[in-house]
Amino acid sequence: MDTPHIAVKSIKRRHNPAFKHKLVELTRQAGASVAAIALEHGINANLLFKWRREYLVSPASARPAAQAVLLPVTMAPLLPVGAVNNPAPAMAANTTRAFTVGVIEIEVGGARVRLRGSVDQDSVRCVLQTLRAAA
Repeated sequence: MDTPHIAVKSIKRRHNPAFKHKLVELTRQAGASVAAIALEHGINANLLFKWRREYLVSPASARPAAQAVLLPVTMAPLLPVGAVNNPAPAMAANTTRAFTVGVIEIEVGGARVRLRGSVDQDSVRCVLQTLRAAA
């Protein structure tokens, strides 16, 4: 018995490459939410993530990578541990300014130390001296 062939229209949507490129570029902006952009344009977020992966590995998207810039750093000699507890008047003047909150991560001789919050010069000096003494 022959069954009649019924043509079924494909429900898979095809998206224009320019549309894909536009959405991928929107997701590369600082603070962009892939899920929000996908929802705004009526597509699934997983599909947009797939387009991003494809775009990032394709040779057409290859751009010259920004070179890392290394800045020269000099360190003053460390003071004895007793001097940290009794800071010189010049150092006391520096402690009156406001400190920004952040994280300082130091790796010395296999030890990793993270200093979080408001970190002043005396605290960093004390940590470095302790690490040096332990090494």
